[in-house]
Amino acid sequence: QSSVAWASQADRKEGGSWRTLGLTAGTRGCLGASWSTHWEAGKAHRLSAEERDQLLPNLRAVGWNELEGRDAIFKQFHFKDFNRAFGFMTRVALQAEKLDHHPEWFNVYNKVHITLSTHECAGLSERDINLASFIEQVAVSMT
Repeated sequence: QSSVAWASQADRKEGGSWRTLGLTAGTRGCLGASWSTHWEAGKAHRLSAEERDQLLPNLRAVGWNELEGRDAIFKQFHFKDFNRAFGFMTRVALQAEKLDHHPEWFNVYNKVHITLSTHECAGLSERDINLASFIEQVAVSMT
């Protein structure tokens, strides 16, 4: 059973909302039709140059960077204290579990470093873009 099929069932149970997947209207529009197609198929594909040009600029604008030597994106977050950093990580962890797509992260006190890459395709996929967009929403809500 693919992540989208599971999310769609949960979505129907909760009254049908893109928020079940953590998507806003803006995120949904940014991802385009190919996002749902690839999730429904259950296989992630590595982003093409064209897809990167379309999907990465908004994330770059808020501080996400592509890692040199690795097909991944990275961002450092700083919070007021450990409590807020841990609360942020908890909210991200719950969504990551729903999506079955988990970040690589490191936390010391009020700092959280996050790297996103899709192991299934050995690189950056739309799953990473979606999770990064959700992470940004959580970070903004915690400040």
